[in-house]
Amino acid sequence: MAVILKNHYLLITLLFFHFFSPWQHINGIKSPFNPKDILPLLPRQVSWPILNSLHSAVDLLPAFVGVASTQVNNTLEWKGACFYKNIAWLELHNKSQTQFGGGTLHIKVSNAHSWTCMDLYIFATPYRVTWDYYFLSREHTLEIKEWKSEAELEYVKHSGISIFLLQAGMLGTLSALWDVLPLFVNNGWGEKSNIRFLEKRMGASFEERPKPWVTNLTSDDIHSGDFLAISKIKGTWGGFETLEKWATGSYAGHTAVCLRDAEGKLWVAESGHNNDKGEDVIVILPWDEWWEFELTEDNTNPHIALLPLHPDLRAKFNETAAWEYARSMEGKSYGYHNLIFSWIDTIDGNYPPPVDAHLVASVMTVWNQIQPEYGSNLWNEALNKRLGTQNLSLPDILVEVEKRRSSFAKLLAVPEQDDWVYSDGKSASCVAYILEMYKEGGLFGELARSIQVTEFTIKDAYTLNFFENNSSRLPKWCNDGDTVKLPFCQIRGKYRMELPEYNSMDLYPHMNERCPSMPPKYYRPQGC
Repeated sequence: MAVILKNHYLLITLLFFHFFSPWQHINGIKSPFNPKDILPLLPRQVSWPILNSLHSAVDLLPAFVGVASTQVNNTLEWKGACFYKNIAWLELHNKSQTQFGGGTLHIKVSNAHSWTCMDLYIFATPYRVTWDYYFLSREHTLEIKEWKSEAELEYVKHSGISIFLLQAGMLGTLSALWDVLPLFVNNGWGEKSNIRFLEKRMGASFEERPKPWVTNLTSDDIHSGDFLAISKIKGTWGGFETLEKWATGSYAGHTAVCLRDAEGKLWVAESGHNNDKGEDVIVILPWDEWWEFELTEDNTNPHIALLPLHPDLRAKFNETAAWEYARSMEGKSYGYHNLIFSWIDTIDGNYPPPVDAHLVASVMTVWNQIQPEYGSNLWNEALNKRLGTQNLSLPDILVEVEKRRSSFAKLLAVPEQDDWVYSDGKSASCVAYILEMYKEGGLFGELARSIQVTEFTIKDAYTLNFFENNSSRLPKWCNDGDTVKLPFCQIRGKYRMELPEYNSMDLYPHMNERCPSMPPKYYRPQGC
């Protein structure tokens, strides 16, 4: 114990001298170490709070630095997190004497900011993803013994190997991992982690409401077409919704809609309900069953708001047509096919830094190798539709994009079409399912054919000027006991829900097909 304490005192002394010694003020002399590089060697109660203040979950995301190519006069140069001067180039050869040959990626790193830092990199083509780290100032090589196919060889000849930098370094990445894992934990720690993330990254507020946190509502006051906005803040779905909110600017992560049948019975139609087989499917449940589940079985601490339709739209709403559409989709899978495409509308205006289309392609490549059937369900079919092709794998899609002298960023931004039919039928996410009902029910009027609701995020839905705007017409139990009177009815949740720009947007042709969504302001130009 004495030796450990002695070492900790030595480290703290080194930190003191690093900050206050003369070499910090002499130009051209490299610091022997950086404080961040040795923080984990300090006691945990000292080091982790400092590391967590320097890094967050977002630091897990690698940043695209460029492409190492075979062109002699096109050497890639960039500044790393540790090494400030780096160059890379790709050499093709056939040392392995194989059909397609192999290659050597050369990376020369220099000008480290300290003697104890290191840089971590990820290298990717459409056919492979690998990684490496560099601690010493010199030329390093990454050997690729054999290209997987002629297509990969042709791809690297023309497009090279993409390089991504983990900007937080080894220790920062570990710290960020410590920060992101709790988002998906189903306990109080996970809930606090999600709240902290949304407060920091979106500027969201979580003000505690007066009790009771569950409204003693009367279902007789709920009508067909009334919208349910749901926000989960812990567990697997809570973590997923947190990242979705951050990327899209939505302050809710899930939705459902109320419908009354011919006998007046109240139902809830929902895309994304977990069935007995563990599948997320489209369901139509009796209100009592759905509400009982949310009160007693949903362990994600869901916060739920009821958004009543405006009386004029309620009178116009064709319940028969809405029911017909709702039943036609019942039992089908959740709309994973168009999930990410409602978010991505632009080439570079929807990606929170350091995310970009290159990183999206690399993440898809990794996922495709681990779970190819999920990759096909999530994006392959949708990307094929955007290209006008059929049954191309993700690598083949990326190669086809290069052949057409286009870019993956442009392909991702092609608007989804409501009438696209996938291998398992039409695809509808939770919000698209509701808006398709609104569309079939006549709420989009003459603009129905010129609006693709599969392009709408949850935020796009609750900002529509469709809902009650006169608080005197809200049910008497709406926000009963709360000191703040919201323009909608929060019916469950400890924290007061907020829906910025609620009920403010009129319909227009090609709505939400070209909208950026950059945090934390999420500026939205008119008519996008």
